[in-house]
Amino acid sequence: MKLLVTIVQDQDVPALIEALMENDFRATKLASTGGFLRAGNTTLLIGVDDERLDEVIALIKQTCKGTQRGEPAISVGGATVFSVDVERFERI
Repeated sequence: MKLLVTIVQDQDVPALIEALMENDFRATKLASTGGFLRAGNTTLLIGVDDERLDEVIALIKQTCKGTQRGEPAISVGGATVFSVDVERFERI
């Protein structure tokens, strides 16, 4: 099992959560702030079985698109995904 720590732009969150729910993934939503632009974003904690990892990554790629912002223009958006091995998981 993996824990995905997924950082996305606030505007992508509703569509991503809907896509995750439609495909039977669960996520915990945390408000966060980026250090570079100091802009609000959202961190999703997503637990996923190893065999479904590629499926959830594909959903994130389809849903979270990058854009250009600021002057000079810099790339923002998309998603940053950290995959962490989970030694033990229990739902109580």
